[in-house]
Amino acid sequence: MSETFLTQEAYDRLAAELEELSTTGREEIAKRIEAAREEGDLKENGGYHAAKDEQGKQEARIRTLQQLLKDAKVGVAPESDGTVQSGTVVTAIVAGGEEVFLLGNREIGANSELDVYSEASPLGEAIMGLREGEKTSYTAPNGREITVEVVKVETYSGQ
Repeated sequence: MSETFLTQEAYDRLAAELEELSTTGREEIAKRIEAAREEGDLKENGGYHAAKDEQGKQEARIRTLQQLLKDAKVGVAPESDGTVQSGTVVTAIVAGGEEVFLLGNREIGANSELDVYSEASPLGEAIMGLREGEKTSYTAPNGREITVEVVKVETYSGQ
């Protein structure tokens, strides 16, 4: 996984979530599993299987958060110089329609109305490093060739 830009607010929010899941969350799930285990036959115990599934999802989220926070570049959004980069708000004509979105990890846009596209998405990879006025195209997952023109690149304000 590559370095990911996060605002300080997003980093703090994710670190708190990780702490909660790693401590209280694990304790609560362990108690639920133990209570369900005490009910008897595990083969037909829906509560036990549901708790084990939830435990798996929780552990996956913990691993994701650990990796994200380990690789995070924390700070203020990069000041826009008209070049598309992680943490900027991009206005682009995509397949003939105008879109405004944040380029970066979905976690930095969690409290925003903006759509968020990853730098690793086909669109993100295609426009990364482009300047206002430049055009490119990329192949969508369905195989279609999509044209993109970068209209405007702005500094992300956090909203």
